[in-house]
Amino acid sequence: MATKSTNGTQGKGSKGSEGSKGTEAGLSAQERAAVKERAAELKTQAKRGSRTDKAAADEADLLAKIAQMPESDRLLAERVHAIVREAAPDLAPKLYYGQPGYAKKGKVLCFFRSGQQDKERYSTFGFSVQADLDDASGLWPTSFALTEPTEAAWRELARVVARAAG
Repeated sequence: MATKSTNGTQGKGSKGSEGSKGTEAGLSAQERAAVKERAAELKTQAKRGSRTDKAAADEADLLAKIAQMPESDRLLAERVHAIVREAAPDLAPKLYYGQPGYAKKGKVLCFFRSGQQDKERYSTFGFSVQADLDDASGLWPTSFALTEPTEAAWRELARVVARAAG
């Protein structure tokens, strides 16, 4: 039986306790790993020297992460990387929760998520709230599923990336 303490937290045995396997209230093991990876990324970035050194090292880290992906996701991530670098060359490649991301003024604007590494049905390419995608209709895309994109789909992704980067 769950109990509530005077500070409003649930006592031992509740679904919200620290012993949770990450269902309702806590993080899953996969989410905890992503948070730890993000903390390590931030620690590594803080240790780097000049801005030029940081940019080169961040891109090297991103490319190394892509190289570690399962083949189908690696091919998607490589194509995404090429598209982002061409459509928005001012975006800075950097890891974002262990996955490729692209930042503007230090804030991640768009990112690739490996479906296989995330144990999902498909990979995604998404945008943060930093992306300039606002539409007068009040409806705009914030992520796209990537399975086997056509050339037309890749061109549309390049267009959206360029728009998002402003």
